[in-house]
Amino acid sequence: MAVHEPAPIESAPLRELETAVPDPGAGEILVRIRTCGVCRTDLHVAEGDLPPRLPMVIPGHEIVGTVEKRGIGAARFAQGARVGIAWLRETCGTCVYCARGRENLCPNARFTGWDHHGGYAEFAVVRERFAYPLPDTIGDEEAAPLLCAGIIGFRAIKRADIKPGATVGLYGFGGSAHIALQVLKHWGCRVFVMSRGGVHRDLASQLGAEWIGDADESPPASLDAAILFAPAGNLVLPALEALERGGILAIAGIYLSPIPQLDYQKHLFYEREIRSVTANTRADAEEFLKVAGEVPVRTHTVAFGLSEANVALGMLKHDEIKGAAVLRVS
Repeated sequence: MAVHEPAPIESAPLRELETAVPDPGAGEILVRIRTCGVCRTDLHVAEGDLPPRLPMVIPGHEIVGTVEKRGIGAARFAQGARVGIAWLRETCGTCVYCARGRENLCPNARFTGWDHHGGYAEFAVVRERFAYPLPDTIGDEEAAPLLCAGIIGFRAIKRADIKPGATVGLYGFGGSAHIALQVLKHWGCRVFVMSRGGVHRDLASQLGAEWIGDADESPPASLDAAILFAPAGNLVLPALEALERGGILAIAGIYLSPIPQLDYQKHLFYEREIRSVTANTRADAEEFLKVAGEVPVRTHTVAFGLSEANVALGMLKHDEIKGAAVLRVS
C-alpha cells in the first residue's frame, strides 16, 4: 500500500502496488512482515504534512516479521528469527551527534516509511544493526505498537525527566500514551489524563489513570512533568500552566499545529521547560523493549487487513481507535 499522491486520507491516497521483493544488500536482512502498526506519522506522510522523500513511498515503521534472507555479512539474526523494525532506519555513525550518543539528531539519518519503504507491505529490507529482537512473551500484534508508539513514549518520559513516584499529566491519549501510562504506573507515578475522546477515556480508566478530564482541563494537582501526545499546539499553554516549578513538558509528536503566544510569567517562569522529542536512539529502543517485558506492557490493538490501510488511518485521524491500530499482513 503506497502513497501515490499525498492527499486527505478521506480520498484514499494509499493504493495497492505490485513490486518486486527487495533483495538485501551487505549487512542487511530481508524481513517477511507479519504485522505493522499504524502510526500518526504515517498519516502525516499520506496527507503530505510530511512530504514523502521517496516516490510511491510505502509507509509503516512498526514492523514485526521474520528474517527471510540475509545479505552478505549479516549474521546478527538467525534465519527465521522474529525481529522488529522501527522508525530510525540508518544514521551516518560519524557525525558529532552520533559520537555523543544522540544518533536521533544525526543530520544524515534516514527513516522507515519516509526515506525508505516501510511495513505496509509483505516484505521490507533493513540494516541488521537497526533491527531489534522482540520478547517472546509478546505476540505479533501486541508487539507492533511498541516499535514506535512505545519507544517514542518512553523517549518522551526520559525527555520529561520523570522519576518514580512523580505526578504526571498526559495530554492526548492514543497508541503512545496508553503504553506510556503502563510504564508510569509500573514506576508508582500518579497519572492524570487530559483527552477529548470517549473511547480513549475508557481505556485510560482501565489502565489505572487516577483522574481523567477534558483536553484543556486543569488537573486536580500540579504536575511534576507532562507529555503532550496530541498534535495540538493549543494544548501547550494549559500543560505549562499545570506544571509545578521546575516542571518539564515533553512534546512527543513529529508534527504540531501552531502554538499560541506564550506569557512568560504565566507559562515559563520558575524554570518550567518545553522539550521536543525527535525520533529515538537504538539504545532507547533496547531499554524500552526490556522494560516492556518487565512491566509487562499490554497493548490494546484493533486489527485491519493490509488493503484497509486508508480506513485505519482515517479512523486514527478522527480518534475512533481504542488503543493502537495494526495491519495484519501475513
